[in-house]
Amino acid sequence: MRRIWEEGDERVDRTGVGTRALFGTQLRCDLSDGRVPLLTTKRVFWKAAAREMLWFLTGETNIRLLLRQGVTIWSDWPLKKYREASGDDIAQEDFERRIVEDADFAAKWGDLGPVYGKQWVDWPTYEPAGDGHFKAGPGINQVAQVVESLRNNPGSRRHIIEGWNVAQLDEMALPPCHKTYQFHVAGDRLSCVLYQRSCDVALGLPFNLFGAALLTRMISEQAGYEPGELVWMGGDTHLYLNHTDLIEAQLAREPSGDPRLAITRQPPSIFDYRIEDFEVSGYQPQGTLKAPVAV
Repeated sequence: MRRIWEEGDERVDRTGVGTRALFGTQLRCDLSDGRVPLLTTKRVFWKAAAREMLWFLTGETNIRLLLRQGVTIWSDWPLKKYREASGDDIAQEDFERRIVEDADFAAKWGDLGPVYGKQWVDWPTYEPAGDGHFKAGPGINQVAQVVESLRNNPGSRRHIIEGWNVAQLDEMALPPCHKTYQFHVAGDRLSCVLYQRSCDVALGLPFNLFGAALLTRMISEQAGYEPGELVWMGGDTHLYLNHTDLIEAQLAREPSGDPRLAITRQPPSIFDYRIEDFEVSGYQPQGTLKAPVAV
């Protein structure tokens, strides 16, 4: 964060807010002995990040399921779409309440398109239907395939979960930022490289790090390995110019504590974990810092 703020290239971005950015960054996080990359210089709502990861694994693309659990991190994009289409300057809380209470409204306005989980567990395929036409084929469950390949072919260099489906980017509320996960076995340890094409360091990165660590822990358990390392690699790694107060407050704090993540139950498959299966201990963050999301 300090490097970006002091050395980053200041530029105009898609949102019009403006950023300072570095390109080609890396963080390495040890996941052994329950270690987990949870920032302590501000509070990270790790249960919301965990619920989001579990939501990805369902393949669901509608925010209704998240909102029912009190997770509002995806509301900004469909809310913006609704306001622009309807002319109704509805408050976010009222929009979210209507999504939860009205199934038809949720079906029309709460869907994000084929984002993240849809690509992870149901990547679309097509089959010839004759006369030059094609029909939808069976979806590809990349997550299940990776778990199986880790069990049976640990030396493979193809343990990859990919979210960047070029043919469907225009249908997504937001093209995937954390787009490529690759897994690697060394001895009895499983590590993960996450490549993130675009990273909002103030708001997004804390969630992305915890989510990737949690996914790695779940896959490690399901495939029969000990957790190794999370290697996070960023493309456009940026701070928004309207996040100044958060950034300066966070940079004035010193990291502290030693958070650990425990998984208390091993379900029969990667798709059967529940929020109650995760416990975090030793986490003593220094207080919440808020900033607006650039949509």
